[in-house]
Amino acid sequence: MTAAPAHAATVTSASQAQAIAHKMIPDTGQYNAFSNIVKHESGWDVDATNTSSGAYGLVQALPGSKMASAGSDWKTNAKTQIKWGLDYMNDRYGSPCGAWKFWQANGWY
Repeated sequence: MTAAPAHAATVTSASQAQAIAHKMIPDTGQYNAFSNIVKHESGWDVDATNTSSGAYGLVQALPGSKMASAGSDWKTNAKTQIKWGLDYMNDRYGSPCGAWKFWQANGWY
């Protein structure tokens, strides 16, 4: 029997990623805003890749390698991607709600 790839343990389903995010973002309003963005950007797919831009992951970081600042497992770990995305939204828009408001007005964030 062959072993599963080492990264396989960190790849999560959409519902697992949502549960991780909810734990990291306990405020319901902020979580809902974060979730709305992720639903639109990646459909909660940790491996989502935009074929035209190359944006990657749950939060569609461009380039995806930016998320390495949150952890070396950024390609496969939902928690790492969520941490990076949450930090990005807080730094750039003040909060996930601010990011969602911008996304609604522009169709991107």
